[in-house]
Amino acid sequence: MRIRVVNPNTTTSMTRTVGAAASAVAGPGTIVEAVNPTMGPASIESHYEEALAVPGLLEQIAIGESDGVDAYVVACFGDPGLDAARELATGPVIGIAEAGFHAAAMLGRRFGVVTTLGRTVGRAHELADRYGFAPLVTEIRACEVPVLELDDPASGARALVIEECRAVIAGGADAVVLGCAGMADFCSEVSRAIGAPVVDGVSAATVLAESLVRLGLSTGKHGEYASPPRKQFTGLLQDFGAVA
Repeated sequence: MRIRVVNPNTTTSMTRTVGAAASAVAGPGTIVEAVNPTMGPASIESHYEEALAVPGLLEQIAIGESDGVDAYVVACFGDPGLDAARELATGPVIGIAEAGFHAAAMLGRRFGVVTTLGRTVGRAHELADRYGFAPLVTEIRACEVPVLELDDPASGARALVIEECRAVIAGGADAVVLGCAGMADFCSEVSRAIGAPVVDGVSAATVLAESLVRLGLSTGKHGEYASPPRKQFTGLLQDFGAVA
């Protein structure tokens, strides 16, 4: 089985981080391939950047389809382009926010989220509502660390994430979902520090995608997620009409 983990930004160091997290939980016989687009923003911290990351994400899904990939993980907590990716892919496509919420909901009565910047909190609330988990979310807190500083020891990011996660548990949550793929490599450290379950969406999405493939299940293609109709695209997107 081949699972392609797509980091929708173009920062290769973050791609390596999410790839290592996914590989660590994959079962025997599962090959994890971590990739990032050839175009797009270095990180995704705004609606503008999220929108411009989607073409590069879809580029990687289309390449994966040509390569015979079995399932995909969209490794950004905004779950950008998830619906469009499901239209392109024949196998399951799982977003890390979606997977993280599902996992946390099975670990306790309620859960909270710790994300990066305060400006992304609204998007996290929106996704919790879309996926049906809004009543279970105690709060969504931001540690105010830019995505690309998460792996910089000088940023103090880990201590800040631990502090915010501890506050979430103190506020009545039973578990915490980490709201950025860049936090994947220190999830276990945070969990040990606060003495409560902490969910990394990259790992959760990888295991869930793997499970769906083993069950022989994929996205339904008879309705909204049917392959998009072929039509002409122009300008910078002229090649995208050929991937439908």
